[in-house]
Amino acid sequence: MYLEQLVAISAIEDMNMECKARLNRNDVVGWLKTIAGFSNAEGGSFFIGVEDKTNKLIGFSRKDADNERNFLNNQINEHLFPRPALRISFIRYEKNGRELYLIRVDVTESLIKPVIVKFNHIPSIYMRRDGFTNGATYEEIIQMSIKSSNTQFDILESEEIYVREEFSKLFAFHQEHNGGAKLTDKALMSLGFFTPDHKLKKGALLFRDGYDQPKTEVQCSVFSGFNKGSERIVTINRFKGNITDSICYMLEFVKQRMNHTFIKLANSRGTIDSYPERALFEGIVSAVAHRDYFLDGTQIQVDMLKDRLEISSPGSFYQGEKIGKTYDLSKIISKRRNELICGILVKCNVMEAAGTGFDKIMQEYMDADEHHRPYIYSASDHFTLVLPDLTYSEGVIADDAENVEFVPVPNGTPHDEKVLSFCYNTARKAAEIAEYLELSDSSYFRKKILENLVEHHYLEKDKAAGTNYYKANRDIVGLG
Repeated sequence: MYLEQLVAISAIEDMNMECKARLNRNDVVGWLKTIAGFSNAEGGSFFIGVEDKTNKLIGFSRKDADNERNFLNNQINEHLFPRPALRISFIRYEKNGRELYLIRVDVTESLIKPVIVKFNHIPSIYMRRDGFTNGATYEEIIQMSIKSSNTQFDILESEEIYVREEFSKLFAFHQEHNGGAKLTDKALMSLGFFTPDHKLKKGALLFRDGYDQPKTEVQCSVFSGFNKGSERIVTINRFKGNITDSICYMLEFVKQRMNHTFIKLANSRGTIDSYPERALFEGIVSAVAHRDYFLDGTQIQVDMLKDRLEISSPGSFYQGEKIGKTYDLSKIISKRRNELICGILVKCNVMEAAGTGFDKIMQEYMDADEHHRPYIYSASDHFTLVLPDLTYSEGVIADDAENVEFVPVPNGTPHDEKVLSFCYNTARKAAEIAEYLELSDSSYFRKKILENLVEHHYLEKDKAAGTNYYKANRDIVGLG
């Protein structure tokens, strides 16, 4: 049997169709790029269980079809960003008295482009053209970006209808932070919570009672020491709930586990918390408000370490500059990625319209010494706020190296990652880098390691006072 006997296929549809007998486990990118290419073009259909070229049916048993679908879903969630809009269905047929199934994946054109294939930390962009999937050209990438630049997840329309009784937690949250005042339907509609025909926006769904989808997932962890990579994890909790429940969960997680200490005042004793309550609240609300909700398979991370609290949110600063690390939070201008979500949080009186949350964090730490100053850093796929633990007397333990990620360097060495980490925030002299690597400052070191990184543009070299300084090129090297 052939596919044409089950599915009517026109010549036009055939150009936007791809068939695979099985999903190749050893070449995942080989078929993921087809789905990404459909998403970046005009959509298409992907059939699994059908021989390529001939369209001959191979088929699966029901159990094997389920397994193949689950593998497909997992790989899409892990490697395609943002997750493309698609529908997976089974097509049943019989052969020699056996019940067999095909898997059909209908991919629609993505509203947010480009859809990126990220495999082994290497991002790639593909486009479907004339029945073939190839790498996208620069012009195509620019056009995709222009086409989707003004699209925000939270203002997209859903098919769900607004029912006031399904948002009791949002109304309770609003009353709690507004002296008992009620949030009216008129106010919600003026914010764009739902359309005139009462269809909810996608951002509104995140506030609904009982929402427990991955879009709002958070992960809260406690580490025994100073480093997440090598220290023992004491606690790790995951939570999925609506936005107001997520905010409350993160706040309570930290409050229940942070330290408190006493200080001597003129006539009494005072209490110092690890993290000032206002700073903690502003940090968590900012993470929720500015999260990139298009990034599936991600979560807000709240990590408590011995000397600090790190709050990381998926997505870099929206239409803002990528920054490595800064203590001057007041200079950070982060445009709203989620107008509706921010509008609701402003209405609930937990966020200010002027966007002064980072200023308030600085105010809470204004009396702290230089080792207890909060800071922020941003990468291409997340931003992180670091709040020092005020009860830890030594402050944040300095770490001159950053966790970085980059495409492997041509003719590279095992030292490349440490060099780029060490030079990410500060320009370094060759002698300093050699000492950090515990290598001799030899001509081999300079030529084979440093100059190779410079030649391939991973390191930028500059001369000052007759001495060469090296710094990581942030256009190529990002924070991991």
